[in-house]
Amino acid sequence: MTWQPNKLEQERLEKAQQLSAQQVELYPARVARTHSANAAIQAFEAQEATGDTVSVIVCGRIRRINLKGKISFMHIEDESGRVQLMLRANDLDEKVYDLVKDKLIDMDDFVEAHGTMMRTKAGEVSVQTSALRLLSKSLSPLPVIKQQVNDDGTITEYGEFTDKETRYRQRYADLAVNHEVRQVFVKRAKVISAMRRFLDNEGFLEVETPILQPIYGGAAARPFTTFHNQLEQELYLRISFELYLKRLLVGGYDAVYEIGRDFRNEGVSFKHNPEFTQMEFYKAYTDYRGVMDLVERMVESIALAVNGTTQAQFKGQAIDFTAPWKRITLRDAIRENSGIDYMEYRDAESLTQALHQIGDQVERGQTWGKLVDHLLSKYVEPKLIQPTFLLDYPRDISPFAKRVTYDDFHVERFEIFCAGMEMGNAFTELNDPIDQEQRFMDMKRLYEDEDDEAAPLDEDYLRAMRFGMPPCGGFGMGVDRLTMLLTNQPSIRDVLLYPHLRDEQQ
Repeated sequence: MTWQPNKLEQERLEKAQQLSAQQVELYPARVARTHSANAAIQAFEAQEATGDTVSVIVCGRIRRINLKGKISFMHIEDESGRVQLMLRANDLDEKVYDLVKDKLIDMDDFVEAHGTMMRTKAGEVSVQTSALRLLSKSLSPLPVIKQQVNDDGTITEYGEFTDKETRYRQRYADLAVNHEVRQVFVKRAKVISAMRRFLDNEGFLEVETPILQPIYGGAAARPFTTFHNQLEQELYLRISFELYLKRLLVGGYDAVYEIGRDFRNEGVSFKHNPEFTQMEFYKAYTDYRGVMDLVERMVESIALAVNGTTQAQFKGQAIDFTAPWKRITLRDAIRENSGIDYMEYRDAESLTQALHQIGDQVERGQTWGKLVDHLLSKYVEPKLIQPTFLLDYPRDISPFAKRVTYDDFHVERFEIFCAGMEMGNAFTELNDPIDQEQRFMDMKRLYEDEDDEAAPLDEDYLRAMRFGMPPCGGFGMGVDRLTMLLTNQPSIRDVLLYPHLRDEQQ
């Protein structure tokens, strides 16, 4: 056995052995639950005035035990909440009550209780228990987290389970002891269901595209690589759904979307995880302005579905998702916040020099597009607290978008920023196959030394485009970041059930 039990675990192992010696089944296969904890309480309250008997069988984890001689109390908890069990020696089989009295049944064990609902003298709705059965013996006691309310009203957590990384690694224990953490993931599920419901109601078709792809594309990111032994083929975990979804517009669908996992072999941060949940949609016969209107309405409806309001608090900042959102061009935003008009510096060397003149010592040798992105990230992004559309990006960093009508350097692309984070990305999609092929070649030339920035040439995608792709708009959004905002969680790890972490032994 690789497990080396500590003192408390050894005590529980010994109790398990005593229970087995008394022919108590530690892990029975069958349960007979009729009510959740909350449903049992509601059923009693609905009948309380009539005096009718409400019989229930409830199951849950023991969260509190109070032994008082011939009468004891337990609180058990399931997903719906907690309910109290009143255990009286006269109501239960003597051997069963002795298990409780002798503490062979512990905190954190799962039990099944049969009985009738009643209200105690203290006023608490409870199950007057006539039968009690062990369902699962807990061999390791759950960790303890206690809270202290400070003089200023803030709450400090203390106890043996307050280290964030430990809680991420042992998410099962974190969920078991933290109701607030469980609620975050309930809200995350509501975010996804509300998003799906909105798009379905707008006439979009939900589809699934390959996760394993022979050519990765649709974003600037380094992929994870694997190998298919039977086909002797190198494959990539997808970094985006984009090119596969747009093929479906060629095939005759007018509006499609996918919600699923993307994978990017890059660094981790409070807003980055190697695998993350993405939503992308593509709609024929619209452009990026039509997409903006759609996105505003979608996020507004999601906020209402999850929190009942379009207002949210995030890191002490009030966020308002009510449409319409602010719209400003990328060029104007960078000029206003950095003093640099990047269109006055149309090559990397002159733009580098301009940055040096304002005290920003960026490394030489970066591409012009990378420097524009640096200006955005450093001088603009942190200041965009309310939902904001940044419009019209340089063509050099936007290989899948149509040109704007007013010059040859920008394309119809927007990104959404909120709370100082990038939240989504959209284009008026390029549907000219000749132009698209040239963009692939330009990107390869510009970023030939940066594998994660060059979009690989996808011949099959170009072949699909040559059959004719309708004018369309497309959009992608990180579901995890939206969930962070709507649940006031400071890190992406707080909204992922199983975030990626360094090997524990390291």
